[in-house]
Amino acid sequence: MAKKNFSGSWRGVVGVIKPTYRPGSLEEFIRLLPEGIGVIPKFVGVSEGLEKEFVDGFAAAEKLIAELAEMKVDLIHPEGAPLFVQKGYVRSEEIVRELEEKYCIPVVTTGMVLVEAARALGIKKLLVISSYDDGNSSGRLAKYFSYFSDAGFQVPTVEGFPVGFADIGSVSPYEAYAFARNLYCKYPESDGICLIGSGWRVLDVVPLLEQDLQIRVVCAVAARVWAIQKRLHVRQPVTGRGLLLETMP
Repeated sequence: MAKKNFSGSWRGVVGVIKPTYRPGSLEEFIRLLPEGIGVIPKFVGVSEGLEKEFVDGFAAAEKLIAELAEMKVDLIHPEGAPLFVQKGYVRSEEIVRELEEKYCIPVVTTGMVLVEAARALGIKKLLVISSYDDGNSSGRLAKYFSYFSDAGFQVPTVEGFPVGFADIGSVSPYEAYAFARNLYCKYPESDGICLIGSGWRVLDVVPLLEQDLQIRVVCAVAARVWAIQKRLHVRQPVTGRGLLLETMP
């Protein structure tokens, strides 16, 4: 199939695979991208956050990757940390290489952008916070611990905000701030925080956490904007959204 004429996307086109239909993060992501980068979204349709949904969602995501590859986009970004993190750090990296070889298009996952962003900011001891813990999340949180540990970070703990998957969007940025701040106070040896999940609105509090705690903070939306710019050879800093986007390391 010949490459489509993506009018107005003179810096490149990224195909994004969203795990849910939840609004908010896609809009934030597009607003933060520089002019000239186009976005084609696809959706897996996860609704309850169950492990089986993420296992099935992984297979669905590969079908969507094939569709985006057929469109000849410049980059494919499957979102949703659980989709790939459940496979483990080493295996997920292998899967990405296999997909790139199969479709001849660069692929970058949420886990990859979070790891790369934390490394770029020089974080060594990474406090990992998930957007939800419904009381049945111990297995998923343990996989996050293994993933980031295997990626080379010291991980003091991995905890989730006490809310169900369906209610992530109801968490205010300032509730997220308070949870992250209180957790950091328990593990002050941490030199960075990773806020996993696109469903909660945390962009506004990233600079506040960095200012108040004097550490670096990575969140999913900012990390993917940074990583996609890097891969498309674009460098357009964004102010007011934390050190990662301000300094573009």
